[in-house]
Amino acid sequence: MFDIWQEIFSTIRKNKLRTFLTGFSMAWGIFMLILLLGAGNGLKNGVSVSFGNAAKNSVYIWPGQTSMPYKGLQKGRLIKFDETEKGYLKREFPFISYFSASIIHWNPVISYGKEYGNNTVRGVEPDFAEIDNVVVEAGNGRFINEVDMQQARKVIVIHKKTAKGLFREEAALGKYLVVDGVAYQVIGIYEGEDRDQLPDVYVPLSTAQRIYNPAEGYRNINFMVEGLSTTEENEAFDTELRAKLGQKHTFDIQDRQAVWVWNKLKNYMQTMGIFKGINLFVWIIGIGTLIAGIVGISNIMLITVKERTKEFGIRKALGATPFSILKLIILEALLITGFFGYIGMVAGVGLTELVNNVMADAGSTEEMNIFRNPTVDLPIVISATVVLIVAGILAGYFPARKAVHIKPIEALRYE
Repeated sequence: MFDIWQEIFSTIRKNKLRTFLTGFSMAWGIFMLILLLGAGNGLKNGVSVSFGNAAKNSVYIWPGQTSMPYKGLQKGRLIKFDETEKGYLKREFPFISYFSASIIHWNPVISYGKEYGNNTVRGVEPDFAEIDNVVVEAGNGRFINEVDMQQARKVIVIHKKTAKGLFREEAALGKYLVVDGVAYQVIGIYEGEDRDQLPDVYVPLSTAQRIYNPAEGYRNINFMVEGLSTTEENEAFDTELRAKLGQKHTFDIQDRQAVWVWNKLKNYMQTMGIFKGINLFVWIIGIGTLIAGIVGISNIMLITVKERTKEFGIRKALGATPFSILKLIILEALLITGFFGYIGMVAGVGLTELVNNVMADAGSTEEMNIFRNPTVDLPIVISATVVLIVAGILAGYFPARKAVHIKPIEALRYE
């Protein structure tokens, strides 16, 4: 066996250019496939992150201003959401699960001792934690509950980034911080990715109503819907939602400025549909690249076998069996394609990981979130590499099998 490998390496050293061209076709095919798939995944992951951490089946509604007259009422009327919205919407749409109205107090001064910041205060109901995926882990306190709402307690839930900025090395839970002159007790510290430099802090909706917004109504309404699994179902729900709100607040359902609706699931499904098409396109290009690599390997191996036909004739004349010659060619093809396939795989995976690490070190900015984690699943990479290796072996096997069955005297005269 040692003699066979020694002979293979001797052949490779004598044909460096041919070996390089065969290997380059192999490595380039794998490398380009990984880059293409990584780019597609990076775009898809970036768009997915842009939807945020909130539940994908969440709906957000903002009151606006009418832009057309309706039933004798002039345009320009402000739509106002109040405490009757919850009962009305849940009655009209029984598949609404979690529900929370919101009041926003923009960028107040939040301070503790000599430290201060300008986080936005959001007054919410307990269900908001489920809708927007606000995670307060064990040991970090809790989120707002019904008792906080009923008693309009001055309690607050802050992000761990805010806690670190205000309290430094102190434990934040149970301490009081001041928001525009009003003291709030910290009852929870939530975690999770937040792209904002100053993530929101949360207080009970009832407390926010009394302090910041006694008469202006809710800033927006958030809820989750269950059982809507297609784009068509979500389109129908959006239309029906506008119709019901139009009846309650007396505006034309065609007036898109009266109420603003963001159906996150519908937008997510539409976007993922686009990326299915992009992913299919990437795979087509990637498979085309693999095929080009296979063709390149096949052509070079065909030339290799053709050049060595006389050699095969001499080997047979000296007593070599067809199987021993085939084994020599197959092992040589396996060595070249396996080695260069591994190089292409390592280079592709290494480059995508390098890009991913550079982007992670650059920080979670809005621009970086457009393209995120451009890596490829290892099973896909290995499968593609194996396909090319097998193609390279077959590319050497079939012409070699034909060549070794030529009679020695014919092989010696082969041109």
